Amino acid sequence: MATYDLEEQEQLDELKTWWKMHGNLVTAVITAAAVAALAWQGWHWWQRKEAAQASVIYAAVQESLAKGDAKRSRELAGELIDKYSGTVYAGMAALLSAKAQTEGGDMKTAQVQLTWAVENAKDGTIRDLARLRLAAILLDQKAYDDALKQLAAAPSAELVPRFEELKGDVLAAQGKSVEAAAAYDAALAALETAAKAGDAEAAVAGIYREIVQSKRDSLGVRK
Repeated sequence: MATYDLEEQEQLDELKTWWKMHGNLVTAVITAAAVAALAWQGWHWWQRKEAAQASVIYAAVQESLAKGDAKRSRELAGELIDKYSGTVYAGMAALLSAKAQTEGGDMKTAQVQLTWAVENAKDGTIRDLARLRLAAILLDQKAYDDALKQLAAAPSAELVPRFEELKGDVLAAQGKSVEAAAAYDAALAALETAAKAGDAEAAVAGIYREIVQSKRDSLGVRK
């Protein structure tokens, strides 16, 4: 028993010595971990709060659009961009408002909002949609090179047909029939791939395919 007590005392002495040498470091590590955990929880709470507040404003954007109030939608989208740019709602609101401004003939504001969404929206699909719509506006303004720049980077898979179709439209407007035909062919191929994968409703996909095919055929370019 005495031997056991002696061994126990030796272990205790070793532990005390180790603690004197490393105790401050251990305490600092534990404290830092606790602070980090609290900060992480606080960050998530803040994000949830921001998202909740942004969702209320986004709902108001949708309501203003339903009422045909483009001015109000523009103001609310601006508020979301200014105060809650870190949420997905800001990019969504920029898209909705830009659509309303386009329909109302305010192309300048639409371009500003779409450009913001292209550069800052948190969701990749929203950024792609903003690029697509911005390119369409640039095409209408005959800013062909700028439109093609917006379409240059590959979009998410479901938007490939529309990107390639619009690219064909731009190239056709430039008189580049061969390049335009290649873009339309790429759009048709993407539609075919989507149809085989079951990613598109058959009737809608069929009608859209006919539209793209007619554009391709009008070029008079052989495959």
